[in-house]
Amino acid sequence: MAKLPILIAPDSRLKTKAKPVAAVDDRVRQLADDMLETMYAAPGIGLAAPQIGVLERIIVIDVAGKDEPPAPLRLINPEITWASEDLQTAEEGCLSLPEQWAEVVRPAEVKVRYLDETGAPQEMQATGLLATCVQHEIDHLNGVLFVDHISALRRNMILRKVQKWKKDHAS
Repeated sequence: MAKLPILIAPDSRLKTKAKPVAAVDDRVRQLADDMLETMYAAPGIGLAAPQIGVLERIIVIDVAGKDEPPAPLRLINPEITWASEDLQTAEEGCLSLPEQWAEVVRPAEVKVRYLDETGAPQEMQATGLLATCVQHEIDHLNGVLFVDHISALRRNMILRKVQKWKKDHAS
């Protein structure tokens, strides 16, 4: 496994729609494993392939708590097939927008269809933190960042802070 560099906004690849994975093979499985290692090291609870510069529809997630065993999910070509009308507000952050957080409103519950690491079709229903995380990561596959869901004023403030962070960490 390998720890990969995470793109920091602004980067045009983060705003590009990812292409579907044609076949789940050893390359895709290795990429998902590398993404998990990268996510855990960051540390984070979700990572989408575009965040490491790979424009393919692959996300990894692990929302297990600190005192729980890891529960990694590898979702290939995920798509939301249903979203509840009930909404929830959650504070979101992003590995591509380091040290920045904002309240984002999303559906409280979603159903997601995807391929697992064997290529088998799966479906899951997600609520709470998992629902928020799945939607956040699928947004990345569509070139959408969590700051695209908040006011322009707040978004611009966060993006300026990220540019300062980027400059401070360039050395």
